[in-house]
Amino acid sequence: MSLLATEPQRHSLIEDAFAFLTGATLMALSVQFLQAGELFTGQVAGASLILSYLSGYSFGLVFFIINLPFYAFSVLRMGWRFTLKSFAAVLLMSVIANFMASRMVIEVPHPAVGAVLAGLIAGAGLLVLFRHGASMGGIGMMALFLQDNFGIKAGLVQLGFDACIFAFAVFFFPPSVVLWSLLGAVVLNIVITLNHRRDRYVASS
Repeated sequence: MSLLATEPQRHSLIEDAFAFLTGATLMALSVQFLQAGELFTGQVAGASLILSYLSGYSFGLVFFIINLPFYAFSVLRMGWRFTLKSFAAVLLMSVIANFMASRMVIEVPHPAVGAVLAGLIAGAGLLVLFRHGASMGGIGMMALFLQDNFGIKAGLVQLGFDACIFAFAVFFFPPSVVLWSLLGAVVLNIVITLNHRRDRYVASS
């Protein structure tokens, strides 16, 4: 007996909304673990954390503002649907992160604990968002645009951006903080690499 191939079913509006809330909440929680260890990470979230530490402005506000220019690249490369979904996810995450910061106190016994937990939780949050056709915005959108239009590998753009973040952080943070932050970023990327495969997931965004 052969199995009949079926077309993937689109997520409903309610399913997307719950996924965005779940993904954004997990991402915001990961930020609390990073802040508890006075750590940062890669991509725009890492840049936002560093600027938040240095300026005193809330992470949520900085993260939302930094992401704004990247939506232009998203519209050109990914279309309005993906861009609007990502905007909603980023806005939710920014609001929830600020709410958590004012209502929660997280203590970690060692920065390594905060780094690993932040990486695992952020990875889970991003996977939820990816599977519902959204992202946390940021450099990935510009990287895809540059790859399409100028032939620059998206992976190299993101790697270069992260390298700049960590190189910049060396001048403002102790080496141990930079190294533990790097550990968290590695854990996050491992989670995404091992789990984000479209051929293992049939629902459509």
